[in-house]
Amino acid sequence: MKMLFGLMAAASLFALQPAMAASKGEDTYKKACMNCHAQGMAGSPMIGDKAAWKDRIKTGKPALYASALKGKGAMPAKGGQTALADADVKAAVDYMVSKSK
Repeated sequence: MKMLFGLMAAASLFALQPAMAASKGEDTYKKACMNCHAQGMAGSPMIGDKAAWKDRIKTGKPALYASALKGKGAMPAKGGQTALADADVKAAVDYMVSKSK
């Protein structure tokens, strides 16, 4: 019985992971990315602007992650929030891409 309960709990947690990752991505976006990407500041692609994101998305996630983690043009590394974990920044990129396809 203990093993069955443990397997059910693990399965439930596994099923929640995508939702938890999306939530973390949205939270990080709001903390570090939204000020610029919601307004298109300094040429940043606005979240939801499919045309602005199209060519960027084509470069692939590794390139998008690298830009977000290291900075690009006027965008500072990690949106200026250098204490953010790399995984959180990647989750924010995933969130923005999901809203901009």
